[in-house]
Amino acid sequence: MNIAFIAHDRKKEEMVNFVIAYENVFEDHNLYSTGTTGTRIMEQTNLSIHRFASGPLGGDQQIGALVADNEMDLIIFLRDPLMAQPHEPDINALLRLCDVQGIPLATNVATAEILVKALDRGDFAWRELVHKYKPGVDS
Repeated sequence: MNIAFIAHDRKKEEMVNFVIAYENVFEDHNLYSTGTTGTRIMEQTNLSIHRFASGPLGGDQQIGALVADNEMDLIIFLRDPLMAQPHEPDINALLRLCDVQGIPLATNVATAEILVKALDRGDFAWRELVHKYKPGVDS
C-alpha cells in the first residue's frame, strides 16, 4: 500500500507520536510525506519515507498528483483547523481529489487510528483490485 503522511505545523508532534505507535503496521508499506513531516518521522522511527516538498512549497500538490493517478491508497493528513493556511486552495484540492478517487483520508488521529487498524486487519485488499484493473494495465 502507498500511504502518505501530512501534518500542519502544530500537528507534527502528534503525527510523529501516532506513527511511532503504529510503526510495526507502517513498516511493510510504501510511505510518502511532505518534507518536514517526513523528516521528523524518520528521525524518530526506523521507517524510510519518500519525502516531497514542504506543503506550502507544493508537497500537497505532489501527493495530489499521485492521488489523481490513483496511485495513493491511504492518506493521514493531520490538519490544524484553528490556523489559517496560506496554501488552503492546495489543501482543498487534495481533499477533493481523495473524494473523487475514493482514497481513504483521515484528518484527525481518531479517524487515522480506525483506518490503520483496518489496514492492519487487511481491510484494504480492495485497493489491490483498483491497481490490478487500472485502465492501461494488462491484467
